[in-house]
Amino acid sequence: MSTTRAHLDAASSEPLHPAARETLLAALDHGWADPRRLHHEGRRARLLLDNAREAVAESLDVRPDEVTFTASGTEAVHRGLLGLHRGRGTSGGGTPTLVHSAVEHSAVLHAARWTGDPVREVPVTRTGRVTGEALSGVVDEVLRPAGGPTGRVTVAAVQHANHEVGTVHDVAGLADLLGDVPLFVDACASTGRLPLPRGWAAAAASAHKWGGPAGVGLLLVRKGARWRNPFPADDRVDERGTGFENVPAALAAAAALQAVVAERDTLGPAQAALVDRVRAVAATVPDVEVVGDPVDRLPHLVTFSCLYVDGEALVTELDRRGFGVASGSACTASTLRPSHVLAAMGVLTHGNVRLSLARDTDPGQVEELLRVLPEVVATLRGRVGL
Repeated sequence: MSTTRAHLDAASSEPLHPAARETLLAALDHGWADPRRLHHEGRRARLLLDNAREAVAESLDVRPDEVTFTASGTEAVHRGLLGLHRGRGTSGGGTPTLVHSAVEHSAVLHAARWTGDPVREVPVTRTGRVTGEALSGVVDEVLRPAGGPTGRVTVAAVQHANHEVGTVHDVAGLADLLGDVPLFVDACASTGRLPLPRGWAAAAASAHKWGGPAGVGLLLVRKGARWRNPFPADDRVDERGTGFENVPAALAAAAALQAVVAERDTLGPAQAALVDRVRAVAATVPDVEVVGDPVDRLPHLVTFSCLYVDGEALVTELDRRGFGVASGSACTASTLRPSHVLAAMGVLTHGNVRLSLARDTDPGQVEELLRVLPEVVATLRGRVGL
């Protein structure tokens, strides 16, 4: 059993970046006041909040007035998707219909179904990719159905990169195909690690996935997009948000984002090389399938599935040996549910493991995991008589 634990689940949450920690501690003393107030303390908090917004905008190459801080990435997803849907849902003919890829995060799926309007899924390839042909086909079926009422696509949702298998989508190319249909992009898995693509009308990100503090999300709404607040309004600094802004956390999130963007040209290739190593070794284990696109992918993430192995048992056994990994399947408090992402791809869903590297992951720890992996898989198969 390893005496030094290896956190290999950065896709769930990256450890706090040193830049975020330093900024957060300093901002706690200066950013606690209500940024709406006109007294000295309020104006100081407002200045810090504006600085955070400008830093994020510069890091992502967007306008500061396109940036809204939310309480989580999930809230940003809900506000972004539903705001575009509402912005186009009250005008024009046909039944308002939401379209999303079959591999979107559950936050997108839940929000789409919450509307009560028709929802259409876009199938993906075996690598988890949304093709232009598939997206255009679903949109055409809504606009020109073979039978039944004509529909109207209010919004299409295609993530930048998949949170389970890492496959990166051609967001800009898909946006060009959509024409005047607004595109919502869940960029929670990729923000900071890859440049933000063009083509979105609204996008979402989550700070704890790039080393910022938990409880900070980003909602990006492109200037001129037909976005309307889908929830009750609030008299805050930013009309697209709600509730008292966590100014210190927003500033820390912005500092971490600046830092990871500055690091990614060096860190990204190093992580990609380690992931290539994991992909190659995992593929040599009998009855193991490495999934996701081998080239167009996030640099730090890899997923593989082991036939005849229970995913929860595999995660637990690796954890016992000092390796904190995840399953690409949806997690509850104590159990794993089958992954809708892997099912949509048509790949092996048994014994699913997602490994994602943090900025300070030791390559030696990765090599140690690869050394014990065949033994762990064989042991678990032996317990069920295989």
